[in-house]
Amino acid sequence: MPTTSARLLCLLSLLQARRDWPGALLAERLDISPRTVRRDVDRLRELGYPIVAFKGPDGGYRLDAGAELPPLLFDDEQAVALAIALQIATTTGAGIEEAAARALTTVRQVMPARLRSRIDALQVTAVERPASRPGPQVDSGVLMTLSAAVHAREVLRFDYTATSPPAAGLAAPPRRTQPHHLVTWGGRWYLLAWDLDREDWRTFRADRIVPRVPTGPRFTPRELPGGDVAAFVAARFRGSDGSDGSNGSGDWPCRGEVILGLPAATVLRHTREGIVEELGPDRCRLILGSWSWHGLAATIGRYDGDIEVVGPPELKDAFAHLARRYAKAATDTLPPYQPRAGNEPPMPRP
Repeated sequence: MPTTSARLLCLLSLLQARRDWPGALLAERLDISPRTVRRDVDRLRELGYPIVAFKGPDGGYRLDAGAELPPLLFDDEQAVALAIALQIATTTGAGIEEAAARALTTVRQVMPARLRSRIDALQVTAVERPASRPGPQVDSGVLMTLSAAVHAREVLRFDYTATSPPAAGLAAPPRRTQPHHLVTWGGRWYLLAWDLDREDWRTFRADRIVPRVPTGPRFTPRELPGGDVAAFVAARFRGSDGSDGSNGSGDWPCRGEVILGLPAATVLRHTREGIVEELGPDRCRLILGSWSWHGLAATIGRYDGDIEVVGPPELKDAFAHLARRYAKAATDTLPPYQPRAGNEPPMPRP
């Protein structure tokens, strides 16, 4: 028979695995008597675990929610998943980075050596934006308020700092929304909601939201166009409003194809979205989308190689327009340059 401490850990693990456990089944799984099960349950209660007994034909036990968080027991896969999630949480911008780092340290310290080696070998880095442009911090209390309103399906009022200020002498009215989802995109937190005043779906940056309390009445959630939250939000940021028949889940409004005089591996390192097809050692096909034809041409132009436009004609016209603009910028109002001594960069003549 295992020692009492080992038996208690096995019992706790079983109680965490499912909601209700008949006493006889616990005794069978642990190979002990029902009387020993009762004693072990009492020992766990003394350690702070809220275990309740339920009556019925079988009778049994349930690990219930308590007023405080007791020590938890995780299996190997749960412990690894928790550690990975905590690594990612340190980069979310949700205001919990320090707490997540401390929790990760705590979890790692109590892990057996075989699990610590797995965690140390798997270092997760969430690359959302360049380090020179850190994502805005969001108060964790705001995130909790937004999440609670989404869960309770209650109308949410909040003050919102928009990119353009209101007219002089006028304060921006609070927004009235039916909150549906809290999402992350590009290193920022957003609230996806139905705007009651504008009668349309809107995405609001969480770092610009100041919730007002109390929340409003409960509402029946509307059906999100397309039914896929991730696809809908991605389409909104790509400039699609669903008017193209895609119900908000379509691709970029402008999409083109070019042949680049660069190796496919080089292009892949700098392409977040798009299709890259190798055509030879120094040639590849790139299919990419953007919110405008000029924006697409400018994005493709950042690749340092020859460009052959396959189509459509709108993309070729955009390249021609940018070529004229760049040529004008290169010849207008720029003073001549002269080299300076040493390795100093050239400076304009006075």
